[in-house]
Amino acid sequence: MRFDGTLKSWNDERGFGFIEPAQGGQEIFVHIKAFPDGTGRPSVGQVVTFKVELGPNGKKRAHSVQYSVRSRGTPQHEPEYPAQWTFPRLVVIPLFAGLCYYLNTRWPFTLFVILLYAWMSLFTFIVYGMDKAAARKRHWRTPESTLHLLGLVGGWPGALLAQQLLRHKISKPTFVAVHWTTAFINIAALCAWQVLGLGSRWSA
Repeated sequence: MRFDGTLKSWNDERGFGFIEPAQGGQEIFVHIKAFPDGTGRPSVGQVVTFKVELGPNGKKRAHSVQYSVRSRGTPQHEPEYPAQWTFPRLVVIPLFAGLCYYLNTRWPFTLFVILLYAWMSLFTFIVYGMDKAAARKRHWRTPESTLHLLGLVGGWPGALLAQQLLRHKISKPTFVAVHWTTAFINIAALCAWQVLGLGSRWSA
C-alpha cells in the first residue's frame, strides 16, 4: 500500500530525512537509497508517495519513494557547466599569489610550504570531485567539516577551483561563508608563519 506525504526535513550531508504522512501521524524515516535513481537530490517540501517497511531496528521507514505530480518542484541535477565567477572569487587567487610573492621577497618560503599548498590544493580538488560524484550516485558524502578542514590547512585554492569548475557546494551560503573564513584564517596563519620565521626554525 502506498501513502502520500511531504518531505519534512532532509540532511543532505548524511543522506536521510523524514516524511510527514498526509494522513497524519508520526513522521517516517527515509534514506537516500529509497528514492529513485536519476532524479537528483531530495529537497524539503517535495510531495512524495511511498511504501512503509520495518527497518533492522524495528522502526518504520519509507521505501520505494516516488515523486508525486503535485510535488513543489522536480529535483534536477545541477548544471554541468562552471559557475559564474564573482569578483571576489576571480581576484582572490591572484591576490594571494601577489601576497606570496611579496612574502617570499622578504622571508623566503621553505620547500615545505610550497609543497603543502600544491599538494593540499590538488588533494582537496579531488575530494570535492569525489563528493560531487557521490551526490550524483546517492552514495555516502564527505562531511562538510572535512572539506573545511582541508581548506584550513592549505587546500582552499583547490576548494575554490572545485566549487567553480565542478559547480559544487557553491549554492549553500553557510558553507561558502565558512569556506571564506577558513581561507582567511589560513592566509593569516601563513603570514605569521613567514614573518616570525617559523618555517626556518622548523626546518633547522
